[in-house]
Amino acid sequence: MRVRKYPREMLSVLTDAEWVDTTRRPYVRGDDAFIPVKTGYAADEVIAEKTPYSGRGYQMLGDVALLHGRPPTEQEIREIGDWIHPRGIVYVSGYRGEKRIPDASVVYGECGEVCHHEAGFIFYLDPMTVMFAMGNREEKMRMSELIRTSGEHHPIRCADMFAGIGYFTIPAAVHGATVHAMEINPDSFHYLEKNIVANSVEAAVTPELGDCRDNLNGVYDHILMGHFDALAFLPDACAHVRRGTVLHVHTVGEQYDAISKICEEAGFSTKITPYRVKKYGPGAWHMVHDVVIQ
Repeated sequence: MRVRKYPREMLSVLTDAEWVDTTRRPYVRGDDAFIPVKTGYAADEVIAEKTPYSGRGYQMLGDVALLHGRPPTEQEIREIGDWIHPRGIVYVSGYRGEKRIPDASVVYGECGEVCHHEAGFIFYLDPMTVMFAMGNREEKMRMSELIRTSGEHHPIRCADMFAGIGYFTIPAAVHGATVHAMEINPDSFHYLEKNIVANSVEAAVTPELGDCRDNLNGVYDHILMGHFDALAFLPDACAHVRRGTVLHVHTVGEQYDAISKICEEAGFSTKITPYRVKKYGPGAWHMVHDVVIQ
């Protein structure tokens, strides 16, 4: 591609110049912008065409790339670094315990706090210390829509038993719910409080640090249980429901019978609708069960 080289800050004022080839995108590297040139106009240099990326999959959190699954090879790390030039690349092999602490290592560059934008919401976090549910975007939006439509009839009080940094709490609050957000990990709780302010939902969210089983109080219209150990917490959640309450119970694989039994033992009949969220592993799905108390 034939280009002219200019300081990056001049890019916006040169886009309408007569020599600019508007059918191609400018290329930015560091403080320099390389602007495509039309045929018939002089160019400063010729740079190789950028070929489509075909390497290992990754997820971007702000300016940091996250890798999951098997450990990355040096070639895979180099390919990602050359393609997107991230501040850092972090490999996360898994998450530990009820606090969901990442087993993470920086394999390229540096990490630290990032600012991630998703579906119009702002999330601050450090991928080295807290978990972010990247693959749950559609489920977050489904929850938001359920809460929004429920709130058209009466005010909604929602419990988020495993709030993390606010990935379900923030959308629920923005869409009209009053949210009691509980989190046991102090690092995640720090970012939960920060994200509540960043998204201007202070009036709608009550954050509380500690074990959700101790912090639940009163009766809720929706109870979000976004943790794979949710079944162990379900008896406690059932002490805070009434007819019409909806519990959103996350599990690995369908757990219809187990959920039904726990609710029956607590004295409730239910209507349970399972949904697939994403692939969890070979032959296994991350599921969420909408459990309506009858």
